[in-house]
Amino acid sequence: MKTKCSPNLLPARFLPRSKAAGRPGFTLVELLLVLAILAILAGIIYPNYARRGEHARVTATQTQIASLKGALATFEVDNGYYPHGPGGLVELVVRPASAANWHGPYLETVPKDAWGREFTYVAPGKVQTTAFDIISAGPDGQFGTADDITNYPERPGKH
Repeated sequence: MKTKCSPNLLPARFLPRSKAAGRPGFTLVELLLVLAILAILAGIIYPNYARRGEHARVTATQTQIASLKGALATFEVDNGYYPHGPGGLVELVVRPASAANWHGPYLETVPKDAWGREFTYVAPGKVQTTAFDIISAGPDGQFGTADDITNYPERPGKH
């Protein structure tokens, strides 16, 4: 049968040592130094992770554009033309009146880019005049800037 021991009955080696007994603590300067080192490391590491998140959104948007290209190609094979007008991507989901051989829906929903914005769809395209252009405004949300994401390999006027 176990009995409870009071701290006074424990051998000295089991008693907590006090600071007065020679066990030093951390000084305020030491704690501030450690916090400064951790802040510097966080300042170096965090931007790298933030850029990876942005890179992942760019990659996701490129994947969405590839998916749209595939659905548009299938639509074109079935109907002999690409959807027209600014709402043309909706024709991949909802049958248009002009599509006699529509075998869709070609997509479940019209996707948005990784920033939650609608893609710009132009058919016939201004860059790809025999097909279509799909454009995302990219991270900055403004069309016509260097970070736009498109279905054509090179930005117009860029050589």
